[in-house]
Amino acid sequence: MFVRFLFLFFVLMPGSQEPATPAQSLPSTTEKKPPPRRDFVGDDACRSCHQQQAKTYVDTAHHWATSWPSPRTVKGSFTPDSNIMRTSNPYLHFEMTASPAGYFQSAVEEPGEGKRITRTERIDIVAGLPRKGQSYLFWKGDQLFQLPVTYWTETDSWVNSPSYPDGSPHFDKAIIPRCLECHASSFEWMPPPVNRYRKSSLVVGISCEKCHGPGRAHVALHTTPPGAPRRAKSQLPGGTPEAIVNPAKLSRDRQLDVCGLCHSGNGTPIAPSGSFIPGDVLDDYIDIPYSNSDDAVDVHGNQVQLLKKSRCFQSTTTLTCNTCHDVHKTQNDAAAFSAHCLSCHEPKQCGEHARLGDQIANNCIDCHMPLQESKVLFSNTNGKHLEPKVRNHRIGIYADAKPQ
Repeated sequence: MFVRFLFLFFVLMPGSQEPATPAQSLPSTTEKKPPPRRDFVGDDACRSCHQQQAKTYVDTAHHWATSWPSPRTVKGSFTPDSNIMRTSNPYLHFEMTASPAGYFQSAVEEPGEGKRITRTERIDIVAGLPRKGQSYLFWKGDQLFQLPVTYWTETDSWVNSPSYPDGSPHFDKAIIPRCLECHASSFEWMPPPVNRYRKSSLVVGISCEKCHGPGRAHVALHTTPPGAPRRAKSQLPGGTPEAIVNPAKLSRDRQLDVCGLCHSGNGTPIAPSGSFIPGDVLDDYIDIPYSNSDDAVDVHGNQVQLLKKSRCFQSTTTLTCNTCHDVHKTQNDAAAFSAHCLSCHEPKQCGEHARLGDQIANNCIDCHMPLQESKVLFSNTNGKHLEPKVRNHRIGIYADAKPQ
């Protein structure tokens, strides 16, 4: 499967900045702000009519972008010995524990014989469906922070959270609104400080309305009793007869903006996080440092920019993320995407066809969109440097690529 919202701790990396707090903001004649909470209805309201989509969506990485801790959502071992993360500091280790009271991470310092200094914090929010890894967040009052230990799927072990220094007992990585914009559905930001929120406002996971826009008008439209007055088309959101956004009916640029909100790399918000609504122009909300054609782009979190660099993308006016991805379903088999390649390409056109024959048609993806190590997302743990492999979304020819 192509990279999804899976690797949740990747947006928790440094690099994104938030707009100034309201007291510092410059006046704007076109002020943008998140839609009011009353405009949203939640996934249960969608499920009553869209049962098939709802049934499969609950298993996707987007749905589990963030979640509440439970035996189903928290991965990694909490049993003795395997619940320990050693560090490069021989006097410091971390312990992961579970009890009826919840799940916890503890930094344990033993600076000398008989001396033991411990700090323990609860896992309050789980970030990610761990195809690659899973990170964890905790509340300190109404401020939200990242915990220092992450679960790493490749090694089935606990590792130092990205951006945390190896060998130090830090618990101070603030979760800024730009993080939550891509890993939650909605929240109420209450700065200062930059990571202060109304706790009861947080809606975890990526809900239907994140990609379709607020749904209250749509639900009202379809639950209005026969004969009752209906709102005029001009009164509905965007003037659409369904009062909801269907991304598939947007222009190509606007479709890419829906995905690009979280898959175009780090950017600096120029409007409050949560203000963007599908169908809007993303550049009006986030200042994204777009690369030049020859610039190297890291494979982590830059799927849209990489796709745009592809000859396949540049040779058509219709190729979008949705050409291959059905966000309502789990798609774990990367090779299965080859069918989309073959709608334009013949297997015999491939330079490897003479050597491998028609079997190459079974897996275009691993050779032309290979897994590559990210250079901006990594963990330094107990003296070891770990880099995850992420699917490169620039469709091209890679001399060293091989089927996985």
